[in-house]
Amino acid sequence: MAEILRIDKLSVEFPSKEIGQATKLAVRDLVLSVNAGEVFGFLGPNGAGKTTTMNVLLGFVNATRGQAYLFGVNVRDPIARQRIGYLPELTYYYKFLTAEELLRFYCKVFGIKRDVADRRIDSVLKLVEIDHARKRPIKSYSKGMQQRVGLAQALINDPDLLILDEPTSGLDPIGRMQVRAIIQRLKGEGKTVFFSSHELGEVETVCDRVGILSSGELKMQGSVTELTDRYRCNLEQIFLKIVGNGI
Repeated sequence: MAEILRIDKLSVEFPSKEIGQATKLAVRDLVLSVNAGEVFGFLGPNGAGKTTTMNVLLGFVNATRGQAYLFGVNVRDPIARQRIGYLPELTYYYKFLTAEELLRFYCKVFGIKRDVADRRIDSVLKLVEIDHARKRPIKSYSKGMQQRVGLAQALINDPDLLILDEPTSGLDPIGRMQVRAIIQRLKGEGKTVFFSSHELGEVETVCDRVGILSSGELKMQGSVTELTDRYRCNLEQIFLKIVGNGI
């Protein structure tokens, strides 16, 4: 299978706020790859280094050591990010805009022609199931609907790779179920999805493979089936064993 994302001995250091410590190592010698068409769950407790790793892939943060590649192109080259869609954990939009107006703005950012933009907007609004509310201002949306607007924005350029940071954060069970269904539909369309989450039951349902990060280090990776068979328990219990024991 074609390799879409590759991380090679990646380390990221930040200035430390602790007295007597010059730097803090947020990510240490991370090695990871994701293939075309996979849904990969990037797991870890708060502060494990998940968002930092995503920020390197997105060009928001430079690695201290090591390299990362998207579609075979170093992430330091902006062209590497032309084929990705991104949903941050916290979305900030002008809430006086309607969903349709927001998506039209992003179409202009991507240089999508008007006739193509019309089709894309219709398609993604139907995919995330908010087509009925496309003319309503975003401020009138529930948290779950706002999160689905974020997914629509991430999909508007028809990306081959989606990077989603906690896509179900703060959602109720119905909202999480809807987002999970969208990810499954994207998988069915052959999209590659790389996402972090604390909802381990949902990760177990939708992911082909997972990687577990703790204190900036990758502790384990593999298919969900391989891991659950090896440990003879579910993914949540595996996570607690690995992170709780610090192995």
